[in-house]
Amino acid sequence: MPLLTIRDLEVRFPGLGRPALFLPALTLEAGQALVVTGPSGSGKTTFLNRITGLEASPAGAITWQGTDLGALSEGARDRWRACTIGLVMQEFHLFPGLSALENVVLPQRLARFRLPPAVVAEAEGLLARVGIERPDQRIETLSRGQMQRVAVARALVGRPGVIVADEPTASLDDEAGTAVADLLVNLAKDAGASLIVASHDPVFFARIPRLLRLEAGRQRA
Repeated sequence: MPLLTIRDLEVRFPGLGRPALFLPALTLEAGQALVVTGPSGSGKTTFLNRITGLEASPAGAITWQGTDLGALSEGARDRWRACTIGLVMQEFHLFPGLSALENVVLPQRLARFRLPPAVVAEAEGLLARVGIERPDQRIETLSRGQMQRVAVARALVGRPGVIVADEPTASLDDEAGTAVADLLVNLAKDAGASLIVASHDPVFFARIPRLLRLEAGRQRA
């Protein structure tokens, strides 16, 4: 059974004469990587929001290893996502006033009555792997490239089977963007996780051979 199966996915928004996204079929095997690319407004973020269950999809089917997202309530989708998906967003969504380590473990802390020491140790190990030498450093004192590295570490805590990244290098300079791209690809491979990246950054094209090209909401060859 494929990890992800999409059939006849269609997303429409009021006032638009055409679908914002129409994808007849897509499959992804466990451990595979995929880059979703296309110009601004092509449907990349819409695609990610639907496959992660952040937004419901009334038309079509999105199935993750037998779990039909369309059959889940919003709360059930949230619980499924917390257990399955590690998210890396362009704007990081880190909390000032907290350290790098505190930001990495925050989702796990909110989801548990008590934070196990093993989770803290895992977070410290991930921060070391992504090159953050001072886990106690306050997040607002880090560079943007370092902040994105913290966000990558946070996405990997709990060892999700899928990592989804939305334009993870868009706000970084070339050097920091290349470093983050290498981290995402290599850490996902080491963890045996599938990686789905929405990006128009060529740095990913050289590292991930499979592309889904979108234009005006439709797949292009």
